[in-house]
Amino acid sequence: MSNAVSEATRELILASASPRRAELLREAGYAFRIITPPFPEPHAPQPGVSPAEEAEALSYFKARAVAGLVHGSLIIAADTIVALAGQVFGKPADQTDARRILTALMDTTHEVITGVTLLQAGEEHRLIDHAITRVSMRRLTTRELDDYLATGAWAGKAGAYGIQDQDDPFVESIEGSFTNVVGLPLELLEEMLAHRPAPT
Repeated sequence: MSNAVSEATRELILASASPRRAELLREAGYAFRIITPPFPEPHAPQPGVSPAEEAEALSYFKARAVAGLVHGSLIIAADTIVALAGQVFGKPADQTDARRILTALMDTTHEVITGVTLLQAGEEHRLIDHAITRVSMRRLTTRELDDYLATGAWAGKAGAYGIQDQDDPFVESIEGSFTNVVGLPLELLEEMLAHRPAPT
């Protein structure tokens, strides 16, 4: 177990409702508790903001939303988006939106970007960074797409697909962090924890 996993000096809080992020942290050996951000995250991208900057900003928004609920804890927050040619795709609103997103992403190599924020509750100390993974997706037939949409597996997932799903029919290959595509780049998180400000 790495030094970054041992957080004896303070409690770790995961500011997320994502079961996939929680599972990744547990499998990596982190001890933490979950607090879901109490406010809905903004969806409209700001003009002139890059996809990476948007992912970072959204992760910071989640961390700040939880910071007022705890004291002395180290908050981990993340937000994952998918970007293709400058266009950002988040979580689908419904099945029709999932079809739109997947139709745009099929037969492309796009970027999965996760912004990560470490925020010390009650202090100004924070670290914000992001990870990028390139994902190549194959083209599905209309029947394959219809069958996938009918499963509902697209719900709550950036880009409307989940690489961790055993029945995911889309991904051909990835270049970069696998856990980033799932929703939390553990390699980046460990590096950020190793360089976090010392508690006061």
